[in-house]
Amino acid sequence: MPVCFVPLAICVISRYPYFNALKDCLSCLLVQLRPFKDLDVEDHIKEFAAKLFLIPSPPPGPLHLVFNMKPLQIIIPSREDPDSPIIDLDLHLPLLCFKPEQVLQIMTCILTEQRIVFFSSDWALLTLVAECFMLYLHPLQWQHTFVPILSRQMLDFVMAPTSFLMGCHIDHFEEVSTETEDLILINIDNGNITHSKMAEEEPEIPDVPAQAAETFIKRVESLQLHYDLELCHLRASTDLSELQMRRRAWQQKLNTEVQQTTLQLIVNIFREVKDHLNYEHRVFNSEEFLKTRAIGDQPFYKKVLETYMFHSFLKARLNRKMDAFARLELSTQSEEDRLNLMFHTPRRLTMEKMASKRFNPQYMISRRMVISMPNLQDIKLPEGPTRNSSLRRLETGVAVKMPSKSVSTFKIPEIHFPLMFQCVHSYYTDFFNHLSKAINTLPPDNSALLARYFYLRGLISLMQGKLLSALSDFQNLDKTDLRIFPTDLVRKIVETMPPSERSQADRKPELKKLISRVMEKQREVMKIDDHVKNFELPKTHMQLDDFVKRIQESGIVRDIDTIHRLFDALTVGHQKQIDPETFRDFYNYWKETETEAQEVNLPPTVIEHLDKNECVYKLSCSVKTNYGVGKIALTQKRLFLLTEGGHPGYVQIAAFRDIEDVKSTTVAFLLLRIPTLRIKTLSKKEVFEANLKTECDLWYLIVKEMWAGKKMADDHKDPQYIEQALTNVLLMDAVVGALQSSKTIYAASKLSYFDRMKNEVPMMVPKTTSETLKHKINPSAGETFPQAIDVLLYMPGHLDPSERPGNAHPKLWCALNEGKVVVFDASTWSIQQHCFRMGRAKLTCMIMVEQSQVWIGSQDSIIYIINTHSMSCNKQLNDHRSDITDIIMEKKNGIPSEAYSSSLDGTVIAWNISTLKVNRVFQLPCRNLTSIKLHNDQLWCCTGSCILVVSPYEFQLQMKIEHHLKDVCSYFLCFQLFPERDEVWASYSGSSDVYIWNTRDLPSTPQKIHLQDCSEITCMIRVKNQIWVGSSGRSQGKSKGKIYVISAEKKTVEKELVGHTDTVKALCSAEDRYVLSGSGKEEGKIAIWKVE
Repeated sequence: MPVCFVPLAICVISRYPYFNALKDCLSCLLVQLRPFKDLDVEDHIKEFAAKLFLIPSPPPGPLHLVFNMKPLQIIIPSREDPDSPIIDLDLHLPLLCFKPEQVLQIMTCILTEQRIVFFSSDWALLTLVAECFMLYLHPLQWQHTFVPILSRQMLDFVMAPTSFLMGCHIDHFEEVSTETEDLILINIDNGNITHSKMAEEEPEIPDVPAQAAETFIKRVESLQLHYDLELCHLRASTDLSELQMRRRAWQQKLNTEVQQTTLQLIVNIFREVKDHLNYEHRVFNSEEFLKTRAIGDQPFYKKVLETYMFHSFLKARLNRKMDAFARLELSTQSEEDRLNLMFHTPRRLTMEKMASKRFNPQYMISRRMVISMPNLQDIKLPEGPTRNSSLRRLETGVAVKMPSKSVSTFKIPEIHFPLMFQCVHSYYTDFFNHLSKAINTLPPDNSALLARYFYLRGLISLMQGKLLSALSDFQNLDKTDLRIFPTDLVRKIVETMPPSERSQADRKPELKKLISRVMEKQREVMKIDDHVKNFELPKTHMQLDDFVKRIQESGIVRDIDTIHRLFDALTVGHQKQIDPETFRDFYNYWKETETEAQEVNLPPTVIEHLDKNECVYKLSCSVKTNYGVGKIALTQKRLFLLTEGGHPGYVQIAAFRDIEDVKSTTVAFLLLRIPTLRIKTLSKKEVFEANLKTECDLWYLIVKEMWAGKKMADDHKDPQYIEQALTNVLLMDAVVGALQSSKTIYAASKLSYFDRMKNEVPMMVPKTTSETLKHKINPSAGETFPQAIDVLLYMPGHLDPSERPGNAHPKLWCALNEGKVVVFDASTWSIQQHCFRMGRAKLTCMIMVEQSQVWIGSQDSIIYIINTHSMSCNKQLNDHRSDITDIIMEKKNGIPSEAYSSSLDGTVIAWNISTLKVNRVFQLPCRNLTSIKLHNDQLWCCTGSCILVVSPYEFQLQMKIEHHLKDVCSYFLCFQLFPERDEVWASYSGSSDVYIWNTRDLPSTPQKIHLQDCSEITCMIRVKNQIWVGSSGRSQGKSKGKIYVISAEKKTVEKELVGHTDTVKALCSAEDRYVLSGSGKEEGKIAIWKVE
């Protein structure tokens, strides 16, 4: 009887794309099956499947798992971070099959969501190449059908009317190309990209934006794609494992380079999207975004902006997701980009960009790199930072080099067969023991690796049925790496936990809090608002609130008070509502003016007279002046005349700070009176005169507003005043252009905010304040309302060769309301990290524990630990049960050894900084503990009713300062130590007095220093031999935030500084050279003061 042989196929199905690992496993299985007879094959395959089932998937991070599958060691790679995909294939394969230009074409087809079919004679290549292109787009994600391999019976799938990406054998190429319309056909074997023959016309595939494409092609051409070239200088290896590891190391390095190259391409394409987003109202102004693209790039963006993929990308941007795109975009920001976060003026072309556009296409922005705190008087911040996206120059040289991250491996113990209960139990026991040994031998400062071991041990305990042990290991992730905490898994454990074990968990405080936090988070989960709106002009009449929303959505201006003044201007002579036609006319005029200003092209002879950051914001009509005939040009710094004739020239009219007087008058010409603008300056005797005719009244308002704004900016050392004045004058211009009525000038005058302020309430800055104040910055820039500054932290600069140069600069950390944190580069006062969030509660304290670590205390009883390199919170401490009020640090031999944290309920915890373990806990006999300080092995604790001095080790009471005022409602608010003078300085709530105790004679009545015009002392710090006291007070009859500088030696107030229009809420010292003060929510600014 003839024997019939049937082929046996073995398919491994996994939730995770471990292509290389599973390929190696199947290769090993093939070797293992060769000696077996037919009847034994099935049993061996079952054992193979069971073995794979027992191998866990590693958590995200720097730990790969290794297990033995004879004759190979199989590596299961982890993803880089929780948001990254698993990469276990050769990412350079498409670069071997296609030229870089073709790779860009294919990526464009995917980004524009075409109907795409890959073809190859090699079935394996279909899946690998398609998967590579999916990874090239990360973090963008394909939203449609994805079937990389179609069998002959499934070919009708390519007739689907929606977008898809599929793959077929090359044998079906003719059949697919002739029977289906509008397909993009990609032949992997010969690198051709064509379209189906049924199409009446060839589908248009737009080109990738030119500069991004140029950068990508150069970087791809610089990659070393051939492993044989890598082997040339290496000795031959006779060890299979060594060969395997050598090849894997080369492939991982190349994969990283390809990832960086493709991610940089995505960032270069979509970097400016954020400039056209309104986060509060979740609006993307696609029309304005398209207008700022180069003409040749617009077809690409028009198609991409309509896709589901881009819509999903927008949701992530509006949610401020810190993914790979956001991290690279942030790390490659120019100094101009960071300054743009602080100044939200309309986009105009700077002189530098105008010159580069005309003469220097390889222009790149230079950066100021300094390490220590700058001399503030030398800093010249741009007075009109601008964006012009289509003119951005991309660096086309070497790819951005990310620091290589070391990766460890963990060997999974052997799995013994047959797989009976005892064998599986033994495997899990060995696995648990190996992990425990690794945890115990690992240095405590290697928290990233420690977290992965805790995670894996938690999984193994769970498989063993040890639920409490699993929860304990997962709870340890809080202090090692919070990002990989398996919230859903822990919730399921808690929900299915037997009552007896739940009772045991509740008896352990740390597990009880963990369970409470996880279950409470489930109850409080709110659906993320992920809608995205495109800006549309209104179709109905608008009251004030709706008008505010519409203007903010349009991106014209965000400040509520300015929009209220604009509403008043547009409703002059009408009822208090705005009709759609008026809004449309205003919006169109604003945008037309912006477009016209972008097209201004000054000759080099004019550009050389202007600063590189200056922009022309408005040009008059051609007018006759006493300086000649020409157009008056307005920049953020000056007025100049652009003279007309054969060679346009530059004539300075006036710098705004140099103006002495401005008048609008008329001059006689025949029988007419021609409106004329006169400008008198301090530096010239001759008065400038211009016959502006119908434009005269508007220019009069504009010049006076800019003059007043510049004066206030100089007086208050706050460049945002001139930016606000500039916005006001551009709004005036748009109002006049839109209304076209007899009342337009009166309407525009409603926006003359600074000029009116100067005339109605002269804002005189006291001489002492003016001399001491060096600069002001606004961490709430771009927000609709100012936000209170609750805490300030200055971090000195440092040199670390492994970090980017910008990371070596000193930093200023600002805690705003609702857990928001903004970080400034203190060498340029540009925003380095814009608004990341630590919970939702008020932040109460910050301290730099190490150069790479900042601890932030919150009213939600959590201490958040921030990695200063990644600007992310990977760890948190949850041992307090009440509001965190203070964190201090103890140093031994200049090295941080212990940290102490206090909470409102009187708890003090001493922490081991390297392990984050609790060394000691102490409960004070008093509550309302507001602050602590450490000196000479004494811990000073300020509570509402007294100041206690205890030993930081035994927590034994050593001294006590009693509340001595008769007012029982008052309480100790803040204090400072002067140990070398044996003094304690303190203040009470509601008091305007500073009290000084002598620590050698505590029973004696404390010395009192009264602060004039002070309502309440809010904070104090020691700087050199001075005490700086922040307060709320009054000046010139108005509520102010005042700072008093008190001499510790003379016990007298040396200076009274009036730099804020709201309470001073936070003070910090910068290297004892400067003091920084932050104010309440009415102003929300930071003042920088020079220390004498």
